[in-house]
Amino acid sequence: MSVLVLIDYNGDILDEGSLSAITAALQIDSEVDLLVAGDNIRVVAEKAAKIKGVHKVLLADSPVYASSLAENIAPLVVKLADSYQAIVASANSNGKNIAPRVAALLDSQQISEIITVVSSDTFRRPIYAGNAIATVQSADSKKVITVRATAFEKAEAEGGDAPIEAIDATEDSGLSRFISVDLQQSGRADLSTAPLVVSGGRALGSPEKFHELIEGFADRVHAAVGASRAAVDSEYAPNDCQVGQTGKIVAPEVYIAVGISGAIQHLAGMKDSRKIAAINIDPEAPIFQIADIGLVGDLFEVMPALIEKF
Repeated sequence: MSVLVLIDYNGDILDEGSLSAITAALQIDSEVDLLVAGDNIRVVAEKAAKIKGVHKVLLADSPVYASSLAENIAPLVVKLADSYQAIVASANSNGKNIAPRVAALLDSQQISEIITVVSSDTFRRPIYAGNAIATVQSADSKKVITVRATAFEKAEAEGGDAPIEAIDATEDSGLSRFISVDLQQSGRADLSTAPLVVSGGRALGSPEKFHELIEGFADRVHAAVGASRAAVDSEYAPNDCQVGQTGKIVAPEVYIAVGISGAIQHLAGMKDSRKIAAINIDPEAPIFQIADIGLVGDLFEVMPALIEKF
């Protein structure tokens, strides 16, 4: 039996986390189908059909799925589940919303945020804020899996020619309705996928200094902006900038931590970065234990100098 991957998208752009989920799915089984659900999204399905290695794209095009409400998409997935051994989604906000509902309806135990596929029924996933790796073997006939995108390469977006099959929509569950969305527009790289991330902590002292030193430097080096939970809680940065166990998991080529002490919850979200550089006035800060490059100094002196250099 094959694997079904739930495809996430923004407008007509495929989510890169879904490409990583496809890579994981192909390691479970060579036959991978994609589910694209939404309203007037034929273009998304056509792009999905070009992904290398995909067997088939299922297109559920209906106003019922217009806002990707989990209460409506989960019954659709369950309806299709008989044909698949595993349901796979990226561990982003949509995947974390839909997958648990699917698992509950299928009476299966979800396997969350896998980082390795050992076999078709055995996976590795981080536990204890990433301080230990658990090997999990599932005996469920239907496996519901979310994938940590940073752990898998992205599937090639070109090179495939999968057929697109239109499927019937399920009824509106009536359990929820979309009211509005408030999006913050930014010209910076996406935090989850950017190769360079500059993050600031509570040591910045104010939203103004965060904007001046962190965002100012990030703009100079074309980086995404991140923040510790303490900085977000202090309203220096918006919630979608938070990196850590309760925020986003990132693994850029270079991660620059400015004024971040290195609490275990923050390290869980960025310790897989290829190179880590830390700037902190405290030479005993835990961040220096995992940093490849460490600079002990006053960030209010260091950051203006760096901004001037670039």
